[in-house]
Amino acid sequence: MKLSILCLVAAALLPLFCAWLAKWDGIRSGGFDNRAPRAWLARLEGRPARAQAAQANSWEGFPVFAAGVLAAQVLAAPQARIDLLALAHVLLRLGYIGCYLADRASLRSLLWAAGYGCSIALYFAAAW
Repeated sequence: MKLSILCLVAAALLPLFCAWLAKWDGIRSGGFDNRAPRAWLARLEGRPARAQAAQANSWEGFPVFAAGVLAAQVLAAPQARIDLLALAHVLLRLGYIGCYLADRASLRSLLWAAGYGCSIALYFAAAW
């Protein structure tokens, strides 16, 4: 299996990991309301709220990344370049999530931009 495809799977799982982090304390304490999870999540503060925000941003960025990987694959860009950009994207997203949880806003924004840049670079790899 191509590394870039594994990276697609990893990127698709990152929002679920963030959701689990956002809900973990509430589940553990019995305070999580599965009948109205969005309302419950909207009331979160601190680290769980940041995990929820990281989840939302991970869902928002995934389509651009996934389409970039697939476009590069279909248009036969060099596989090593696709794999490198896909792996860099996932690693940068992991760093982004870590910075979000740690409340490191400036570094988080830098990692977001670099990860998004990898997604856009996949389109350029496909075009050439």
